[in-house]
Amino acid sequence: MKKFYIGFISILVLGIAAGIFYLQVIRPGTAELPKDVVMETAFEEEIDFADLPKRARLIEFMYTQCPDVCPVTTLEMSKLKHTLEEEGVFGDEVEFITITIDPKRDTPEVLKEYAGRFEVTSSEDGWLFLTGTDEATKEIADALGFLYRDPGSGEIVHSTYAYFMDEDNNLLEKFTMGEGFDRERAYDRIMRTIN
Repeated sequence: MKKFYIGFISILVLGIAAGIFYLQVIRPGTAELPKDVVMETAFEEEIDFADLPKRARLIEFMYTQCPDVCPVTTLEMSKLKHTLEEEGVFGDEVEFITITIDPKRDTPEVLKEYAGRFEVTSSEDGWLFLTGTDEATKEIADALGFLYRDPGSGEIVHSTYAYFMDEDNNLLEKFTMGEGFDRERAYDRIMRTIN
Protein backbone atom coordinates (compact mmCIF):
# COMPACT_ATOMS: atom_id res chain seq x y z
CA MET A 1 0.00 0.00 0.00
CA LYS A 2 2.91 2.34 0.76
CA LYS A 3 4.23 1.85 -2.81
CA PHE A 4 0.82 2.80 -4.15
CA TYR A 5 0.82 6.09 -2.26
CA ILE A 6 4.38 6.89 -3.30
CA GLY A 7 3.52 6.12 -6.93
CA PHE A 8 0.33 8.18 -6.75
CA ILE A 9 2.09 11.17 -5.18
CA SER A 10 4.91 10.95 -7.75
CA ILE A 11 2.42 10.97 -10.62
CA LEU A 12 0.50 13.83 -9.03
CA VAL A 13 3.65 15.95 -8.58
CA LEU A 14 4.74 15.25 -12.17
CA GLY A 15 1.27 16.17 -13.43
CA ILE A 16 1.27 19.45 -11.51
CA ALA A 17 4.80 20.26 -12.72
CA ALA A 18 3.80 19.52 -16.33
CA GLY A 19 0.73 21.72 -15.96
CA ILE A 20 2.76 24.62 -14.56
CA PHE A 21 5.33 24.23 -17.35
CA TYR A 22 2.57 24.21 -19.98
CA LEU A 23 0.87 27.30 -18.57
CA GLN A 24 4.08 29.26 -18.02
CA VAL A 25 6.13 28.34 -21.09
CA ILE A 26 4.16 26.47 -23.74
CA ARG A 27 0.83 28.31 -23.68
CA PRO A 28 1.14 31.53 -21.68
CA GLY A 29 -2.24 32.92 -22.82
CA THR A 30 -3.22 36.39 -23.82
CA ALA A 31 -1.41 39.60 -23.18
CA GLU A 32 -2.72 43.00 -24.04
CA LEU A 33 -0.06 45.33 -25.33
CA PRO A 34 -0.86 48.76 -23.93
CA LYS A 35 -2.49 51.04 -26.48
CA ASP A 36 -1.47 54.28 -24.77
CA VAL A 37 2.29 53.87 -25.25
CA VAL A 38 4.32 55.88 -27.72
CA MET A 39 7.99 55.05 -28.25
CA GLU A 40 10.74 56.24 -30.57
CA THR A 41 12.51 54.10 -33.14
CA ALA A 42 16.24 53.93 -33.69
CA PHE A 43 15.53 56.11 -36.73
CA GLU A 44 13.83 58.83 -34.66
CA GLU A 45 10.25 58.05 -35.70
CA GLU A 46 7.36 57.80 -33.26
CA ILE A 47 5.60 54.47 -32.92
CA ASP A 48 2.17 54.57 -31.31
CA PHE A 49 1.22 51.13 -29.98
CA ALA A 50 -2.44 51.95 -30.68
CA ASP A 51 -1.56 52.06 -34.40
CA LEU A 52 0.49 48.86 -34.67
CA PRO A 53 -0.62 46.84 -37.69
CA LYS A 54 -2.20 43.42 -37.21
CA ARG A 55 0.82 41.15 -37.48
CA ALA A 56 2.37 38.33 -35.59
CA ARG A 57 5.36 39.68 -33.68
CA LEU A 58 8.37 38.50 -31.78
CA ILE A 59 9.20 40.92 -28.97
CA GLU A 60 12.62 41.11 -27.35
CA PHE A 61 13.70 43.26 -24.42
CA MET A 62 17.39 44.10 -24.25
CA TYR A 63 19.98 46.78 -23.58
CA THR A 64 22.98 47.54 -25.75
CA GLN A 65 25.54 47.25 -22.94
CA CYS A 66 24.36 43.75 -22.03
CA PRO A 67 27.42 41.49 -21.85
CA ASP A 68 25.76 38.20 -22.74
CA VAL A 69 22.18 37.12 -23.50
CA CYS A 70 20.92 40.27 -25.24
CA PRO A 71 23.36 40.43 -28.18
CA VAL A 72 23.24 36.66 -28.62
CA THR A 73 19.43 36.77 -28.80
CA THR A 74 19.45 39.66 -31.25
CA LEU A 75 21.94 37.78 -33.43
CA GLU A 76 19.75 34.67 -33.39
CA MET A 77 16.72 36.80 -34.26
CA SER A 78 18.70 38.28 -37.16
CA LYS A 79 19.36 34.79 -38.50
CA LEU A 80 15.66 33.97 -38.05
CA LYS A 81 14.80 37.17 -39.93
CA HIS A 82 16.84 36.01 -42.94
CA THR A 83 15.02 32.66 -42.98
CA LEU A 84 11.63 34.39 -42.77
CA GLU A 85 12.65 36.77 -45.58
CA GLU A 86 13.45 33.75 -47.76
CA GLU A 87 9.90 32.54 -47.11
CA GLY A 88 8.56 35.97 -48.09
CA VAL A 89 6.72 36.58 -44.81
CA PHE A 90 9.01 38.88 -42.84
CA GLY A 91 7.71 42.43 -42.54
CA ASP A 92 4.31 41.63 -44.04
CA GLU A 93 2.99 38.84 -41.84
CA VAL A 94 5.47 38.89 -38.97
CA GLU A 95 7.61 41.62 -37.47
CA PHE A 96 10.18 41.86 -34.71
CA ILE A 97 10.19 44.47 -31.98
CA THR A 98 13.27 45.04 -29.85
CA ILE A 99 12.74 47.33 -26.85
CA THR A 100 15.58 48.67 -24.76
CA ILE A 101 15.24 48.42 -20.99
CA ASP A 102 17.93 51.09 -20.61
CA PRO A 103 16.35 54.11 -22.32
CA LYS A 104 18.65 56.63 -20.63
CA ARG A 105 21.76 55.21 -22.31
CA ASP A 106 20.15 53.59 -25.35
CA THR A 107 19.25 56.72 -27.27
CA PRO A 108 17.96 56.49 -30.84
CA GLU A 109 21.51 57.11 -32.06
CA VAL A 110 22.88 54.21 -29.95
CA LEU A 111 20.02 51.94 -31.05
CA LYS A 112 20.58 52.87 -34.70
CA GLU A 113 24.20 51.74 -34.44
CA TYR A 114 23.12 48.54 -32.66
CA ALA A 115 20.40 47.83 -35.27
CA GLY A 116 22.96 48.34 -38.03
CA ARG A 117 25.03 45.48 -36.65
CA PHE A 118 22.08 43.25 -37.55
CA GLU A 119 21.51 44.77 -41.00
CA VAL A 120 18.48 46.82 -39.98
CA THR A 121 18.76 50.19 -41.67
CA SER A 122 15.24 51.63 -41.35
CA SER A 123 11.96 51.23 -39.53
CA GLU A 124 10.53 49.85 -42.77
CA ASP A 125 12.70 46.72 -42.55
CA GLY A 126 10.09 44.89 -40.44
CA TRP A 127 12.15 45.13 -37.27
CA LEU A 128 11.56 48.00 -34.87
CA PHE A 129 14.25 48.96 -32.36
CA LEU A 130 12.48 51.08 -29.76
CA THR A 131 13.34 53.35 -26.87
CA GLY A 132 11.04 55.41 -24.70
CA THR A 133 10.47 56.68 -21.23
CA ASP A 134 11.08 54.46 -18.23
CA GLU A 135 7.30 54.42 -17.67
CA ALA A 136 6.47 53.36 -21.25
CA THR A 137 9.11 50.63 -21.19
CA LYS A 138 7.85 49.31 -17.86
CA GLU A 139 4.23 49.34 -19.04
CA ILE A 140 5.04 47.11 -22.00
CA ALA A 141 7.35 44.85 -19.97
CA ASP A 142 4.69 44.46 -17.27
CA ALA A 143 2.06 43.52 -19.86
CA LEU A 144 4.24 40.58 -20.93
CA GLY A 145 5.55 39.66 -17.50
CA PHE A 146 9.12 40.69 -18.33
CA LEU A 147 11.02 41.67 -15.18
CA TYR A 148 14.10 43.88 -14.95
CA ARG A 149 15.92 46.19 -12.58
CA ASP A 150 19.17 48.11 -12.42
CA PRO A 151 20.96 47.40 -9.14
CA GLY A 152 23.15 50.44 -9.77
CA SER A 153 26.09 48.62 -11.35
CA GLY A 154 25.10 49.39 -14.94
CA GLU A 155 24.41 45.71 -15.59
CA ILE A 156 20.64 45.33 -15.65
CA VAL A 157 19.24 42.14 -14.16
CA HIS A 158 16.38 40.90 -16.33
CA SER A 159 14.16 38.00 -17.37
CA THR A 160 15.44 35.90 -20.22
CA TYR A 161 12.47 35.42 -22.54
CA ALA A 162 11.45 36.74 -25.93
CA TYR A 163 7.68 36.77 -26.53
CA PHE A 164 5.80 35.59 -29.61
CA MET A 165 2.32 36.99 -30.16
CA ASP A 166 -0.16 36.35 -32.94
CA GLU A 167 -1.89 39.16 -34.79
CA ASP A 168 -4.69 39.21 -32.19
CA ASN A 169 -2.30 39.84 -29.27
CA ASN A 170 -2.46 36.27 -28.02
CA LEU A 171 0.81 35.47 -26.30
CA LEU A 172 1.50 32.09 -27.87
CA GLU A 173 4.96 31.23 -26.68
CA LYS A 174 8.02 32.41 -24.78
CA PHE A 175 11.45 31.64 -26.16
CA THR A 176 14.51 31.46 -23.97
CA MET A 177 17.01 34.21 -24.74
CA GLY A 178 20.74 33.82 -25.30
CA GLU A 179 22.39 30.52 -26.19
CA GLY A 180 19.09 28.75 -25.48
CA PHE A 181 17.17 30.65 -28.18
CA ASP A 182 15.89 27.87 -30.44
CA ARG A 183 15.70 29.46 -33.88
CA GLU A 184 14.19 26.37 -35.48
CA ARG A 185 11.43 26.12 -32.88
CA ALA A 186 10.70 29.84 -33.24
CA TYR A 187 10.57 29.51 -37.03
CA ASP A 188 8.18 26.53 -36.82
CA ARG A 189 5.93 28.36 -34.37
CA ILE A 190 5.83 31.51 -36.50
CA MET A 191 5.06 29.60 -39.69
CA ARG A 192 2.32 27.52 -38.02
CA THR A 193 0.74 30.71 -36.72
CA ILE A 194 0.72 32.75 -39.91
CA ASN A 195 -0.30 29.89 -42.25
